[in-house]
Amino acid sequence: MATTGTEYLAEVQQQLPDHKVKLKKPGQRSCNEKDEKGKLCGGHLKRWFYMADVKGGDVARALGPDVEIYRCEFCKTLYLPNPEDPRGLNVAGSGQISVFGLTLPPKTDPAKSTPAAAAGKDQPVKDALPKG
Repeated sequence: MATTGTEYLAEVQQQLPDHKVKLKKPGQRSCNEKDEKGKLCGGHLKRWFYMADVKGGDVARALGPDVEIYRCEFCKTLYLPNPEDPRGLNVAGSGQISVFGLTLPPKTDPAKSTPAAAAGKDQPVKDALPKG
């Protein structure tokens, strides 16, 4: 198998002459293919399970049954995943760390946490603000 993304792309393009195949950029979620007028397609790239390929099943024969591949919902361009793109992350990203450095404990059910609450007895509410 090829070592870089461009070599792998060239190899796949030779195996799939009937399909337009591109390499996805890191974090790319929409199609960047231009039409004959120069207008961007902009279709959403969706994970494609190509068992019902309309062009004779050549993708499944060339790449195997379990290869990760994406396809534009409008122009049907195939996109191979970028080797630099991290695997297993949500498309929205890894999220933000709190600037305050606080970690909140998970919520628990108060009825199950204290025996008085489980018995149905009311507990006094303590004032959250310090006095003074």
